[in-house]
This record gives sequence, C-alpha cells and structure tokens, in this order.
Amino acid sequence: MSIRHLGETFDIHGGGMDLIFPHHENEIAQSCGATGKEFARYWVHNGFVQINKEKMSKSLGNFFTIREVLADWQGDVIRLAMLSTHYTQPINWTVKGLQDAEKALANFFDAASAEAEARPAPGVLEALADDLNTPKAISEMHALRHAAGRKALAGTLAFFGFRPDAFAQWRDARAPAPSLPVEEIDRRIAARLSARKARNFTEADRIRDELAAVGVVLKDSKDGTTWEMAR
Repeated sequence: MSIRHLGETFDIHGGGMDLIFPHHENEIAQSCGATGKEFARYWVHNGFVQINKEKMSKSLGNFFTIREVLADWQGDVIRLAMLSTHYTQPINWTVKGLQDAEKALANFFDAASAEAEARPAPGVLEALADDLNTPKAISEMHALRHAAGRKALAGTLAFFGFRPDAFAQWRDARAPAPSLPVEEIDRRIAARLSARKARNFTEADRIRDELAAVGVVLKDSKDGTTWEMAR
C-alpha cells in the first residue's frame, strides 16, 4: 500500500514507539527485499500520551479525543502544550500544562505586537533542525520576548500558525465579567495616570490595588495602560 501511493522510497514514516519492533523492522525487510531500495528516509516515532502520569486508556476512564479537548481549550493553547514536549518523549497531559501554555501564549502575543513575515527566528530554526526539538524552540521564543527580538517572535508565532485574534476572542469569552462598569474602570485608570504624572505613586498604587481587589489587572506599556480580568 505504501509503495502504491508513495512510491518505492518516500521521505517520512511515522508511528508510535511500540511499532519499532517488529512492525517497522519487518516493513523495512520486506520492502527493501522486494525493491532493493531504501524504504523511508526518515523514521519518526512518537512517545505515548499520559494523563497525570498515567497511560491514557479507555479501561482507566481517562481517554478523550482532541475534539473533546477543543470544547474547553483553544486550538493554539493545545498546540503549544503539545509542542512543549519532544515528540519522542511521553506527553504528560494535565490541566496545569494547558494553563501554563495559555499563560505563555498570552505573554508571547503581548510582546509580539508587530506583524511580521511567517519566518522562524534563527535560533528557533536551529532547534527545529535538531530532530524537531520543539521544547528548545519554545525556550528560544521566550528569549525573544525582549524588545530586540519582538519582530522575530512575531514571525515565529506566524510560522507556527498561532492566531492572536482567535486566542484573544477565546480568552475574552471565558473571562469573568467585571463587577465594576467599564466606564468606572476607565475613570480609575485615568485617575491613576494623573497620579503617576504627579509622581504621587502612593495614590497610583492604591488605585491599582483597589482594581486588583475586584479582579481587574492593569498592564502598563509604552503605548498606555490596558486591563483584563484576572483568570
């Protein structure tokens, strides 16, 4: 079947670690014996999925599909959580892992405000060239969050297919509603800005803490102050 659809030699053959012996070794023996040619140029064997460090299986009642996960988590969050583990290693699937991926994505998108061509930064590309070392690539992305690397980070996020608009819409939809009217939040932010300009940092901190007490988190940047609800 492989030869019929992909030719006598093709680029990538994948499967789980449990298929290396005897299945894939037998495929190599049979195909090379039949054609005298190399069967596959690259073999990619993935680790198993674990749920809270237990094997995922229907018998344990911890089996679910990606469609079921997408009912609660945005696709980019799931993708980053999966890329955080090297494909050859077991993926330990936990809620905390998804929460960490959500936080990391939010930090990436906050830092990468500029649009850029979908091209990975050199350090990210080097990591991917090393047997798809995605954990190292993500580590490089964290390093790019500094001002000098923000454009490269934007290009890397686009290369991976991460979608800032879809991510923001998903987060906004699941964020708790503020207990204060939006107009009142904006008024207090303006009052805090005035206090900071007057170098009355005690008053500015008081307003910030007052808003934080009702779940409103302020985010200061060179472009001004924005807010979001604590998650």
